Amino acid sequence: MRIRLRLFAMYAEAFGTSEMPLELPTGATVADALAAVRGEAAAAKLPPSPLVAVNLKYAKPDVVLSDGDEVALIPPVAGG
Repeated sequence: MRIRLRLFAMYAEAFGTSEMPLELPTGATVADALAAVRGEAAAAKLPPSPLVAVNLKYAKPDVVLSDGDEVALIPPVAGG
């Protein structure tokens, strides 16, 4: 199946893009998508457990993905 990975702020800068397709086997989870992304050199910028959203809703690592899903890696936000 194919999902769309969205990257923001420092993640987009590290990967050199704000969006990339990701091929995963049917039944893959958010954790599987993260494992696939970690194969990229730019993934060194990712924390051990980045915040993830699937189709605009926060998602835990065990959420099963479907073909066409949008998976967003949310960078840490600081402020006050």
